[in-house]
Amino acid sequence: MKLAVAGGTGIVGTHVVQVAREREHEVVVLSRSAGVDLVTGSGLSDALDGADVVIDVASTQTISAEESTTFFAAVTRNLLAAEIEAGIGHHLALSIVGIDKAPHSYYAGKVEQERLVRAGGVPWTILRATQFHEFAAQIRAQSSFGPVSVIPKMVSQPIAAREVAERLIDLAEQSPAGRVADLGGPREERVADMVRRYARAIGTRGIVLEVPIPGAYGRAMRNGTLVTSPDSDHGRQTFDQWLAAQGS
Repeated sequence: MKLAVAGGTGIVGTHVVQVAREREHEVVVLSRSAGVDLVTGSGLSDALDGADVVIDVASTQTISAEESTTFFAAVTRNLLAAEIEAGIGHHLALSIVGIDKAPHSYYAGKVEQERLVRAGGVPWTILRATQFHEFAAQIRAQSSFGPVSVIPKMVSQPIAAREVAERLIDLAEQSPAGRVADLGGPREERVADMVRRYARAIGTRGIVLEVPIPGAYGRAMRNGTLVTSPDSDHGRQTFDQWLAAQGS
């Protein structure tokens, strides 16, 4: 099977490419480094030639709802149009748990992405997952000012990016299934605690301040909106196990 991976050089995308190749699938990476611009659509038609499934794990670094929506709308429209032209029969998108109940900031773009996929005319599968273990490092980098890290008060359920990639390839090997069961990590964590443990693991010192974000978006971060429901699927590797693996 030939799989086209949009965002194949990102945190989860690299794992998706690796798992696909381990299972002896042919993989084409849709990224600027491979000559494909997902935002403008340049290079997409040639890259999708002969592909069976498109796996969209592309992302952007922004907390702006407008910028996120603009990015995901452009990428999704371009992918779907190119898939229709190429006769591809399966669009598989990675989304985020709880976004329909918290359509703010970055999540606004993911809500628009899902809407376009559902209406796009290409048979589809959407997998929603929780944040990856790498989220602790990402939010620490974004929220640190010298030795002080100001971390939003947030409940997360981190999952290994490798396990998300494995589930995505499982789904790519099957027929389009619509919205499938959500996938979360094995346990809930306070993000501020994750950041503290990550900092200790990499041998840095500093102060971590946990601050509640006001408004509906902040409430969603605190009240469990962004973690899985009881009927969801769950990964195996805990955040602490992931930290230990990074050290080794």
